[in-house]
Amino acid sequence: MPSAGGALHAVLPGSGAALSPVSDATVASLSPRLVAVPGNESPAGMSCGRLETRDGLALRYALAPGPSLSKGTVCILQGRGEFIERYFETVRDLRSRGYTVATLDWRGQGGSARLLRQSWRGHVRSFRHYDIDLETFMREIVLPDCPPPFYAIGHSTGGHILLRALRRHRWFSGAVLSSPFLGLGPAPLPPWLLRLIAPFFTMTGLGWIAVPGRGRQALVPASFEGNVLTSDRRRFALSARVLETEPALGLGAPTIAWLSAALSSMRELHRLKGERPLTAPVLIVAAGADRVVSTEASRLFARQVPGVAAVVIDHARHELLQERDEFRVQFWAAFDAFIGALPP
Repeated sequence: MPSAGGALHAVLPGSGAALSPVSDATVASLSPRLVAVPGNESPAGMSCGRLETRDGLALRYALAPGPSLSKGTVCILQGRGEFIERYFETVRDLRSRGYTVATLDWRGQGGSARLLRQSWRGHVRSFRHYDIDLETFMREIVLPDCPPPFYAIGHSTGGHILLRALRRHRWFSGAVLSSPFLGLGPAPLPPWLLRLIAPFFTMTGLGWIAVPGRGRQALVPASFEGNVLTSDRRRFALSARVLETEPALGLGAPTIAWLSAALSSMRELHRLKGERPLTAPVLIVAAGADRVVSTEASRLFARQVPGVAAVVIDHARHELLQERDEFRVQFWAAFDAFIGALPP
């Protein structure tokens, strides 16, 4: 695996099958545009751009300015397989509260550079590469261009990456994690066996294989029944409509290397100890009916790590910000109470 500062491999969405090195042409050809559809229009004044990481990958980001007397900036850190357009409604919610909003697509998904020619596979070899994405975004976009203080909402894998950053960076005054990826949800194989199998496949050069049973399909309206993400049909359909308009934003199954990297990073986070192991207070808002990640792992993390609190929204599915209004209003009540109680 290349070092953090070395050359990685990436290609554009929709390419063929093998790996190819990143080039200036690859970076330049990625479009930073936002995709709006009826019912999911881009927030007024929201702009989109592209930045390049120190290991040569192009990332798509977006900024939505708040009022002239902004209360600060909230960074939205999305989950695996998501894209900026899924958070247009959340951006409007935050702006109505007086915040500037900044967000990005992680490497390998959305409008950012993909790491495999089979671009539907979600892939990284180490979560340290996500650390590079967030560090680049904060250093080049948020810190110089957005009003402080800074807060963050991290959903699922985005919450996991945010916790990694809070071990050493003092960027944020507070962080709210939505259904954070701190443990696996129900799976055919027990976690201990996955921790043995996934590294073995990766070390033998088979880490690029997709995790079985997931497939290459992203969100499609016909798959709403029985989905584990949200009980809100309208919001589910809006995300599917964005992908119908721009299929290249979609992502399917993660690779075995991604799973191995996630399991390794989870072990790191669960070993957090000390009086104040994180640089900012954290609120976890977990979903009571989550079948994607482990709600119990969130409860356990909050009990064991100082500075972390947790609440559970009963009956809600994994994607709290894409859920029905009765669940979203509970998320925002928790967010407002937590952020409002922080020192100015």
